[in-house]
Amino acid sequence: MGCYCSTSKKTEAQGYEEPTILSSETPFTVSEVEALHELYKKLSNSIVEDGLIHKEEFQLALFRNKNKKNLFADRIFDLFDLKRNGVIEFGEFVRSLGVFHPNAALEDKITFAFRLYDLRQTGFIEREELKEMVLALLHESDLELSDDMIETIVDKTFSDADINGDGRIDQDEWKAFVSKHPSLIKNMTLPYLKDITLAFPSFVIRTDIEESEM
Repeated sequence: MGCYCSTSKKTEAQGYEEPTILSSETPFTVSEVEALHELYKKLSNSIVEDGLIHKEEFQLALFRNKNKKNLFADRIFDLFDLKRNGVIEFGEFVRSLGVFHPNAALEDKITFAFRLYDLRQTGFIEREELKEMVLALLHESDLELSDDMIETIVDKTFSDADINGDGRIDQDEWKAFVSKHPSLIKNMTLPYLKDITLAFPSFVIRTDIEESEM
């Protein structure tokens, strides 16, 4: 007898993976993965109703603005898009978010942050890339610093990190630098992911509740 398997759901047809599989490969429990799927369904249908997260939807979820150009959003989207096909599928969403889990390995967080800063994907962080990220951080925090102050920050940071003085930061140098300055990867941990089943449902179903009350 052939197995009857429903393929009518677009989310399942396009990159859906079983929670038990994703749970075994990430710090999330099965129930947390299921909660993430509810969030994913909301995000992936917020602009284009196809069950896949597009860059504009990702931008909207992170910054509540689909049009605001943001270096972080673009770079994080590219890192989440493991298949390099221009969209984030459910499996990619869970695996990538797993790096931000409080229980994820520190090594994974350091590596992800390195790839985030390596804008040109050369395997090194160069001075200009570091400057772009510093400028992006300042822009996000609304801090106003003079050009001279920014150059001073970039020069000091770069000289401290570039141990062998070859004008670029490799992965080993980055790891050593982060171990001395752990605040650099503080944003690589999202505490609420540890309690996803409680944290997300209210956010996920909020619009449904508002609509039913009308």
